[in-house]
Amino acid sequence: MTTRVFVYGTLKRGYSNFGWIRQQRFVGEAETLPIYRMFDAGGFPALVANERDGVAIQGELWDVDAAGLARLDVLEGIAEGEYERVTARLPSQHGEAEIYLWLGSTLGMPEIGSCWKE
Repeated sequence: MTTRVFVYGTLKRGYSNFGWIRQQRFVGEAETLPIYRMFDAGGFPALVANERDGVAIQGELWDVDAAGLARLDVLEGIAEGEYERVTARLPSQHGEAEIYLWLGSTLGMPEIGSCWKE
């Protein structure tokens, strides 16, 4: 069994943490509904929900097995409270996917817009 995951930062193909997801199944490029804002946390993106002033975030969909999902949770600092993994609704052609949201403050972080670039 796999879990569909939406990645939007360093896990994308060709980016610095791609090795963490490389062995999983790439589904395709996608974007979220326009209910998020993304900030530069110093070398990686911090994504927060913002239904009032959000934008659609560009990223990739991956089908990830249970062991891979556990590794991603470690990378994203779930146990340490850095991020939380939640189910996100995507535009209708993509359904739902798990997405990692930043739990810390974004005060003073530059806003990125819709697409993370390293």
